[in-house]
Amino acid sequence: MLGVCGGIAAYKSVQLARDLTLLGATVDVVLTGAARNFVAPLSFEGVTGRGALTDLFSVEGAALHVTLGREADCVCIAPATADFIARAASGRASDLLTTAVVASGAPVVVAPAMNDGMFAHPRTRANLARLDASPRYHRVGPATGLLAAGEGSGPGRMAEPDGIVDAVGRVLGAGGALSGARVVVTGGPTREPLDPVRYLGNRSSGKMGVALARAAWLRGAEVTLVTGPTAVPVPDGVDVVRVETAREMRDAVLAVAADADAAIFAAAVADYRPGAVQPGKIKRSEAGNSLTVELTANPDIAAEAVARMKAGSVSVGFALETDDLVARAKGKLAAKDFDLIVGNRAGQDGAAFEADTNRVTILGRDLEPRELPLMSKFAVAWEIMDLVEERVGG
Repeated sequence: MLGVCGGIAAYKSVQLARDLTLLGATVDVVLTGAARNFVAPLSFEGVTGRGALTDLFSVEGAALHVTLGREADCVCIAPATADFIARAASGRASDLLTTAVVASGAPVVVAPAMNDGMFAHPRTRANLARLDASPRYHRVGPATGLLAAGEGSGPGRMAEPDGIVDAVGRVLGAGGALSGARVVVTGGPTREPLDPVRYLGNRSSGKMGVALARAAWLRGAEVTLVTGPTAVPVPDGVDVVRVETAREMRDAVLAVAADADAAIFAAAVADYRPGAVQPGKIKRSEAGNSLTVELTANPDIAAEAVARMKAGSVSVGFALETDDLVARAKGKLAAKDFDLIVGNRAGQDGAAFEADTNRVTILGRDLEPRELPLMSKFAVAWEIMDLVEERVGG
């Protein structure tokens, strides 16, 4: 059930209804009286194939709110105005939407949307705190950004539809072996400084690490993503630790490894770093036509972290190879004591660095090599999390 309240952000809810429908959900839209001033019921019928509902007492039946509440697997309120939040916090049932919420036992995803002054009001904060304290309510946002025309920028902007869809997905996906589990994911490149201007690095975009973090989060896990520099957006619920160098990543990973139920090492960590970082920019006029840089080995983050993980936890490594993929991946699996390892071959079209897709082979202590076809990195992440979930559950 998608509840739409009266706010300018209601126009985004049409996209939200469409996205949920395209994912296979049956979406019943309930509009408050105020919402009809911003968006028409017909818009929602056009994207969901179902008539939008507006009246508590209507031809659909006097017990419509009861039917809506019983049939809902999840209730999503977007936008959730300050007025709705106040009514929900006090348990009021004054229109079709709030009555259906009270009649339902389904989890409720709330996406607040209002101007920054209303969001900062003490009563609004107290009402949000009451909803946050309830295990039934799950808040997404608000974001900070441009508000309605003439209101400038600040906290109170409704989360974007894709973020709300993910929040609904996490609620619907709860209850599996990863629900409440602590999962650590590493992602992205590391940058090893040579001087104040230059660094040694690689072409990793961080997309695979973010996809893995998102897949684990959608299954109900408490996720920490330790990532090198990346511009890929991360779900709001994922705890992100941003680092630059391999040694910074090591410190961040070891700080959380001992409590992890699963750890996935997808970062493209530089194996070596300059032995000495020059205090000033290296000038070609002084260095001449050749430059020799002495390199020193970086710590093996995965090996150190796996050694600290608790009994029964699951570890997954990645192996990027140019040849003998399966043999080299098997060697790395044994050498670092991983439970699973994901091998991919460098230089393939549409796979590995910077691409949105990947082609991998997954191996394990108890798993023969499983070669996956070319697919999106999120689809690859979902396959990996299937295997992790089986092992955490076992």
